[in-house]
Amino acid sequence: MNIGLIGAGAIGRFLLNHMKSQDNLHVTSILVRDEEKYHYLVDEYNVELYTNLNDFLKSNIDIVVEAANVEAVKYYLKDVLNIKDMMVISIGAFSDTSLLEDVKENQHKLYLPSGAVGGLDLIQNVKTLEHLNSVTLTTTKPAASLLDDEVSEPTVVFEGVAKDAIDKFPKNMNVSIILSLAGLGIDETKVRLIADPNATKNTHHVKIEGEFGEATIEIKNNPLKENPKTSALAALSVLSTLERIENNIIIG
Repeated sequence: MNIGLIGAGAIGRFLLNHMKSQDNLHVTSILVRDEEKYHYLVDEYNVELYTNLNDFLKSNIDIVVEAANVEAVKYYLKDVLNIKDMMVISIGAFSDTSLLEDVKENQHKLYLPSGAVGGLDLIQNVKTLEHLNSVTLTTTKPAASLLDDEVSEPTVVFEGVAKDAIDKFPKNMNVSIILSLAGLGIDETKVRLIADPNATKNTHHVKIEGEFGEATIEIKNNPLKENPKTSALAALSVLSTLERIENNIIIG
């Protein structure tokens, strides 16, 4: 499968590096704003650079992977899905629920990897017959990443539903968005955000309740080596999703 990247940031570089040794997955085209800035990628990874979307989409690619930012998703999503399947990493774009509605009937597929959290398969399974009653996310992050002022102990900085959490902490609540999309929506997904001065990792605790019973999942994320601001699990979820698309056997 030939992959076209939008953006060449941390996750983009992660994919480029790990696909060097892959037989079935290849990044062949990259859409960038500044061709001169990223020209070194041409020789290093044997890719073609593009600054024009139409030329990029006409290149020899099977799927487009957005690895840029929320603004890029909003700008390119509809045009890309008119022509190619697409994977979106910057899930924060879908805090605007109308964006998904606009592309829901599109003939091409939109893939949303799980990112820095797990359990989405369970949530979707339980939701199938409306057996899902509640999804609660408790996220703990290093205090400095959430607050300008110092705190001496773990402090709850938000408690409410995902919609309000996204509005108040747009850069810190991507996990709540993907959980909302898989489950009960941004108006029903409960969120608690804690700033911890002693935390060194982001921790996500997900509690799921319904007619099936209940489940809890806790994930402590190490940062990506290429960029400490990016979760290693988020990068792995993108690579894994691409591999599953290629497989004849689908698990889960």
